[in-house]
Amino acid sequence: MTKIFDIDNTWTLFLDRDGVINRRIIDDYVKSIDEFIFLDGVLDSLKIFNGLFKHVIVVTNQRGIALGLMNDRDLSVIHEYMLNTINSNGGRVDRVYHCPHDKTDNCDCRKPNPGMLIQAKNDFPDIDFTRAVMVGDSESDMGLGRSRSLKNVFISESSGADVDADIVFPSLKDFAEYLIN
Repeated sequence: MTKIFDIDNTWTLFLDRDGVINRRIIDDYVKSIDEFIFLDGVLDSLKIFNGLFKHVIVVTNQRGIALGLMNDRDLSVIHEYMLNTINSNGGRVDRVYHCPHDKTDNCDCRKPNPGMLIQAKNDFPDIDFTRAVMVGDSESDMGLGRSRSLKNVFISESSGADVDADIVFPSLKDFAEYLIN
């Protein structure tokens, strides 16, 4: 496969969470660490990414908070577990941004709106969106990437033919292997 972009240590990687890092619960939300299950190969992939990207950042919609199924503290516990597990396995995530709002709240931080990218740029001024990748498993993730002209990587076990992405992989592990081979 011909590489569509060359990553170096000036690039930033933005990752969606559910369906990319951990198992997505269909028609429900990850509300506790017992429900947070890393997808195969993710921990090793994050080690690879840390050697390639300057920043690795998670951007995630968390509508379950707006629906009252969980609160900010519940989410904080989940993210602390996620980050501790990643760190103890030799990986690194520089920051996690989340949108707690409902689809109807018309906020700027809910993907595909660019609020989380703007927040990351404010916190990490060296981020250059022309040297950044958005990895996600939904059209809203790809819309977020398009909002600031990031390269879009779609994660799907099917072809992803109907999604506007630069490239499609079955898993985060497959994307990591593509970058190093």
